[in-house]
Amino acid sequence: MPPSMQSAKELISNNPFTKHKDAIVIFGVVCIVLIMVIPIPTVMLDVLLTFMFGIALLVLMTSMMLVNVLDFSVYPNMLLIVTLFRLALSIASTRLILSQAEAGQVIAAFGNYVTAGNIVVGTIIFIILVVVQFVVITKGATRIAEVAARFTLDAMPNKLMAVDTDMNAGHITEEEARTRRDDIQREADFYGAMDGASKFVRGDAIAGIIIIGIDIIGGIILGVVMMDMVISEAVETYTKLTIGDGLVSQIPALMISTSSGIIVTRAASKSNMGADMIAQFTQSAKALGISAFVMCLLGIVPGMPTIPFMTIGAILAFVSYRMAFGVSNKHDKEDEAKAKKAAEEAAALPKEEKIEDYLLVDQMELEIGYGLIPLVDVNQGGDLLERITMLRRQMAGELGMIVPPIRIRDNIQLSPNEYSIKIKGNDVGRGELMMGSYLAMNPGNVSQRIPGIKTKEPAFNLDALWITESQKEAAELAGYTVVELPAVLATHLTEIIRRHAAEILMRQDVKTLLENVKKNSPAVVEELGPMLSVGEIQLVLSSLLQERISIRDLASILELMANAAKISKDTVFINEQVRLGLTRQICKPYINNNQMSVIALAPDLEQMLEASLQSTNRGPRLVIRPDLVGRILERMESIQTKIQAMGEQPIIVCSPNIRYPLKKLLESNFPNLVILSYSEIVTGVNITVAETLGTHD
Repeated sequence: MPPSMQSAKELISNNPFTKHKDAIVIFGVVCIVLIMVIPIPTVMLDVLLTFMFGIALLVLMTSMMLVNVLDFSVYPNMLLIVTLFRLALSIASTRLILSQAEAGQVIAAFGNYVTAGNIVVGTIIFIILVVVQFVVITKGATRIAEVAARFTLDAMPNKLMAVDTDMNAGHITEEEARTRRDDIQREADFYGAMDGASKFVRGDAIAGIIIIGIDIIGGIILGVVMMDMVISEAVETYTKLTIGDGLVSQIPALMISTSSGIIVTRAASKSNMGADMIAQFTQSAKALGISAFVMCLLGIVPGMPTIPFMTIGAILAFVSYRMAFGVSNKHDKEDEAKAKKAAEEAAALPKEEKIEDYLLVDQMELEIGYGLIPLVDVNQGGDLLERITMLRRQMAGELGMIVPPIRIRDNIQLSPNEYSIKIKGNDVGRGELMMGSYLAMNPGNVSQRIPGIKTKEPAFNLDALWITESQKEAAELAGYTVVELPAVLATHLTEIIRRHAAEILMRQDVKTLLENVKKNSPAVVEELGPMLSVGEIQLVLSSLLQERISIRDLASILELMANAAKISKDTVFINEQVRLGLTRQICKPYINNNQMSVIALAPDLEQMLEASLQSTNRGPRLVIRPDLVGRILERMESIQTKIQAMGEQPIIVCSPNIRYPLKKLLESNFPNLVILSYSEIVTGVNITVAETLGTHD
C-alpha cells in the first residue's frame, strides 16, 4: 500500500469524529431537548435554522439519488430526530417572538420577502403553503407508506419461500439465501417503520399550524397589553414574524415530507429517480413529437401567448428529432452486433430445451398445504428450514450419505394442514398437522390422562393426541412426550430418509463420495476402480443402506469390496462379504449389556430353506411352496407382535447361506426386520433365544 494511502487511512481511523459517531448523535439529541427549555439568542437561532434548511435539503437530495431504499434504512429514525429538531426550533422562535417581538434575521427576512409590504398577500401565500403541505404532500405520503407497508408484509412469505426454493434447488448457496432473507426482513422492517414514521410528519404539520396560531394571537395580545403597541402595529409586527417563522418551519417540513413520499415509492425503480425520470420520459420519440405539435398548435391560437408555447414546443420537437434520427453510428453498430449475437445464441439453443426442463425430477420434495406455510416462514417463528439443514447434517453423520436438497413448495391440492413427502416424484409419506397445537404421545408411564384430539404420529404410526399450548405443561407433568409441529414433520422426514436411503442414493452421489474418499485414501479407490463400476458399487452401498447399515466409513467398506471383488464380481456375494467385515458396526445397536435377544430358526425349517436355494441373475432365491410361505409369514407376524409389545427389536439369526434370500422373502411384509447370520455375531456376546420361527406354533 502506498504511504500516502496508508497515512490517509490512519488519519481517518484516528479521527475523533469517526471514532465517536454515536456520541455525536446522542449529544445532538440532548441539545435539541435543551433548546426546548433554555432560551437561546437570536444569532444562534439563525445558525440553527440555516442548519435545519441544510439538513432538509440534504435529505431530499439523498432520497432522490437512492437506488435501493435499504441504503437509507436509517431514514425513519432520522425523521423522528429531524421532526423533534424542527419543533424545538419552533418553540425557541415562539419564545423569542412573544418575549422580544423579534426572532433573528432568518425569520425576519422570510417574513419581509414573502409579504413584500402587504400582510394580506403574505398571509394568503402562507396559508396556501400550509394547505399544500398538510393536505397534499403529508396526507399522500402517509397513505403511500401505509399501502407500501401492507403490501410488503403480505408478500414477505412468498419471497421467503422463493429464496428457500432456490436454495433447495441448488441455485444459490446457504450464505446467499441467508443474505436474501436478511434483506427481505430488513425491507419489511423498513416499510413498517416508515408507516409509523409518516405519522410524525403529519403530527408535525398539525403542530406547526397550532404554533402559528399561538404566535399571531398571543403576539397581538402581548404587543398591545405588555408592549404598549397599537393594534395595527402589533398585527403587522407579529404577522410578519409569524409568517417568517412558519415559512422557515414549513419549507424544510415540505422537503422532508416530499422525501418521505419519494422513498416509499422507490420499490419499482432500478436506478436513482433522476435517471429513471429522464429515461422513461424520453423513451418514446412519438410521444414527444405529439406533445411538441400540440404546444405549437396552442401557440398559434388567437389570444394565447405565442412565444412561451412555441418555445416549449420547439424544445420538445428538438428532443424528439434527436431521439428518432440522431442516434450515432456507434450505437447503430453496437445494436447490430448485439442483435447478431442474440440471433446466433438463439439459433444455437436446442429447440427442445424448455420441454426437457419438465423432465427433471427432484430427488426429494416436501409439499405443504397453505396452512403450514408459517412452519417455513422464519418471520412467523417457523424453524423448519433450519431443522432440515440440521437433518441433512445428521444423516451425513449417521448414514454416511449426502441427502440431496429438499425442495419445499406449497400445493393447493393438499388440504390446508396436510403435507406430502416425495422421492423422485412419488409419494412416500403423508401426514397432517394441527396448527397451533402440540403432539402428545404416551411413552407408557403416563400418570394421568389428559383430554385431546386422537391422532396417529406420522413417522411410526403411534397413538397420540393433539393438545393446546395451555395443556402442554400439564401433559409434560403427567408423563407425556410433547412434540412441536416442526419436530413432528422433521422426525417423519428423518424416518423417510432412513427407510428410503437406498432409493435416494444415486450413481452421481456415489461418484461424489468416491472422489471425497480419494482425497485421503487414493489407493483403495484406484484399486477398486478397474474391478467394479460405479453402478456395481452403488448396488452394494444401496444394499447396506436398505438394511440401515451406515456407509460413513466408506474407505473401510471399499477395502472390503476390493478384497471380495478379487474372488467374485457378484454384488450379492460382495455385499455379504462386506457385512462380515462390519460385524461390530452391525451388531452394536442390538447389544444390551453384552446380551442379544434373537429369534432362531427351527432346525427343520432351516434345513428346508437350505435345500430350496436356487441361483438367479439377482442372487440366490428361496423356491418354496406358497402355503409354506404363508405359514412362515403368519408365524413371523405373531412373533414380531409379541416381541414389539415388550419394546424390543425383532432379530432373526440364521446360517450365512440363507440370510440374504430369507431377507428378500420377508422384507415385503416386515421391512424393519433385522436378519443376521451366525458369522455376523460379535464374539463374546451372549445370545438369548426369545422365540423360534418354524412352520408350526
